[in-house]
Amino acid sequence: MAIPIKQALKVGFYIFVQKLKRRKRYPLVLMLEPLFRCNLECIGCGKIQKPNEILKQHLSTEACLKAAAECGAPIVSIAGGEPLIHPNIVEIVEGLLRQGRYVYLCTNALLLPRFLGKLPVSEQLTLSVHLDGFEEEHDRIVAQKGTFKTATGAVRQAKEMGYRVTSNTTLFDGVSVEAAARFFDFLKPLGVDGITVSSAFHYPDAPDQRHFFARNRTHEFFRELLSKNTGGRWNFNHSPFYLDFLQGKRNYDCTPWGNPNFSVLGWQQPCYLLDEGYVQSFDELMEKTDWEKYGHRNHPKCADCTAHCGYEPTAVEDSTRGIKNMLYAAKAVFS
Repeated sequence: MAIPIKQALKVGFYIFVQKLKRRKRYPLVLMLEPLFRCNLECIGCGKIQKPNEILKQHLSTEACLKAAAECGAPIVSIAGGEPLIHPNIVEIVEGLLRQGRYVYLCTNALLLPRFLGKLPVSEQLTLSVHLDGFEEEHDRIVAQKGTFKTATGAVRQAKEMGYRVTSNTTLFDGVSVEAAARFFDFLKPLGVDGITVSSAFHYPDAPDQRHFFARNRTHEFFRELLSKNTGGRWNFNHSPFYLDFLQGKRNYDCTPWGNPNFSVLGWQQPCYLLDEGYVQSFDELMEKTDWEKYGHRNHPKCADCTAHCGYEPTAVEDSTRGIKNMLYAAKAVFS
């Protein structure tokens, strides 16, 4: 089971409360970027292309915890950059856990071995390790040899110490369905608790501008790939509704307010992936962002996006609409 039962129940209750309050827009996951600096320069990443004066900055522990409290989302995904570079990352994680958040710490795992034993072992903390294919492909994407061996070794060590670990895989155009299937098969004996997967988003500043999926290609690829997921072959850390969406079985609009982003620059409009400006409070983000401008129907930059930061909140919301949908979602959690 990729999503812990207690996490699913907490999110479900949170959504129920939001609906009782008749809130049209509310966050599910805070995308927290305490810094943009990284020890890798992946070919598909636009975050580390920021100016040096921004790359040198990082959020204080207090700013991170205040943002989580201000936002109120039950889940916090700590990304970057590489979060383990942050001098106070352990304090930040511990503070978020004390607030009752479920925390996903996204890391390339190069520094992870030195933090095992320092980061708390908790059912509320998941180490989300970037693994973008087998050794040759992964090391090509991250532009540094040896990272695959380090990362997979860190995953094994973390599992031995009792941590919850998921993989985070971005698929680029050019990867075959067969190669992706073989890689997901490899992850099972590695011991990961679940797989997070998405097609690469077209960052305008990314070094590689040629290998992003178009929307139709995403649907075709995932229809073929997920047709092979029979008998519990792979365990995904996603709502089943989002996996249906990736295959083109459900037609969703993006809900970017579901995964708001906070970084050293402030609250990013409208989402983690687009850079359309920043505001200094969560209330400003919700009230002053022209949400109707965005999404694949309305904005050219969003045309090919199927990222879980925009569409997973839509899928989770859909899972609470009616008994039939709730049973379908519950079956995935409890199976």
